[in-house]
Amino acid sequence: PTLECHGSLATLTLRRPSQRNSLTDDDLHTLMAHFETVNQDSRIQVVLLKAETHGQTKPVFSAGYNVGGFDNDVMAPLFFEKIPEALERLRPITVCQLNGSVYGGATDLVLACDLWVGLRGLEWRMPACALGLHYYPSGLRRYVSRFGLNASKRAFLLGQSMPFEALHALGMFEALVDAEAMAAQVQTLVDTLTRMAPFAVQATKQSLNEAAAGLYCEPVFKERARQSVHSSDFA
Repeated sequence: PTLECHGSLATLTLRRPSQRNSLTDDDLHTLMAHFETVNQDSRIQVVLLKAETHGQTKPVFSAGYNVGGFDNDVMAPLFFEKIPEALERLRPITVCQLNGSVYGGATDLVLACDLWVGLRGLEWRMPACALGLHYYPSGLRRYVSRFGLNASKRAFLLGQSMPFEALHALGMFEALVDAEAMAAQVQTLVDTLTRMAPFAVQATKQSLNEAAAGLYCEPVFKERARQSVHSSDFA
């Protein structure tokens, strides 16, 4: 994965299209390092996550964790959990340009982003149960929080492909577009986010995520509200 920073926008790109952008252990460590870089740069307000899909017969955003890693470390699925957790906690707002089908653990990277723009005609699949895995806790929470319980059961217990159109009907995407409209739609979304007041939007993201995770703490939320009233953003 590569990281490019230009002003208020950071772009994270998965760049292994010949292997369907599957994620190795090295990739996971690289992503963690990129997350740290983003968090330390206060100029960055938006992070765009996308994938290189050139040369693929049918675009694949990511096939998930490279299962070859299971042979080297049976605890690999538990380490993977740290990546979407860190992505979800990023200070900036995160946008996923879902320009390919997505599978396995990579679906949780998508769920960890704040907003998504998807490409028509593609699919989502979570095969954990078919592979004999009980998914890790924070991933289940994200699924239930974003999909709802019934759709999460459908995704996990059946392990079948779900078309993006079905997810769009659940309200998952900001937009579901054809390939020629993807870049403009993502740019519009990024432009909207970069015009928002940075402290307010980032603090509100944090509070919403904590509330969704069952970590509602009224004094903490009130303090963030108080800080926003006295911030230069509000002034």
